[in-house]
Amino acid sequence: MEIVELVERLSALESVVEQMSARQESLAVEAQENVGRIVATVESAREVELERKLAEAEAKITELSAAGSHGRKTAVAGRMFAKDGGATEGVEIGALDAALTSLSVEQRIAVKSALLRSGMVG
Repeated sequence: MEIVELVERLSALESVVEQMSARQESLAVEAQENVGRIVATVESAREVELERKLAEAEAKITELSAAGSHGRKTAVAGRMFAKDGGATEGVEIGALDAALTSLSVEQRIAVKSALLRSGMVG
C-alpha cells in the first residue's frame, strides 16, 4: 500500500509542478508585455522631450542668427591698449606673453597677428 500511495502522491506532485510551470510561463509573458509597454511609454516621453528641446534650440539659433546679422563689432587693437585712445609706443613682448597665457594657442596667434598689423609689436 505504501508504494501505491507514493505513486499517487508523486502523480499529484507532478500535476502541481506542471500547473506551477504553466503559471510561471504565463506570468513571464505577462511581465514581458508590461515591460514592453513601460519602455514604449518612456521612449515616447523622451522623444517628446527631445523634440521640444530641439525646437527651442532651433528657435534660439534663428534668433541669434537674426541678431548677429548686423555685423560683428570689434575694438581696434591699438585703441584697446591706449589709455587715452591715442597712439601708444608699443607693447613689451614679455608682458604680452604673460597677458596671453590664459588663451589658446590659436587665440594667441590671432592677437599677436593683429598687434603686428597695427604696429603695436615690432
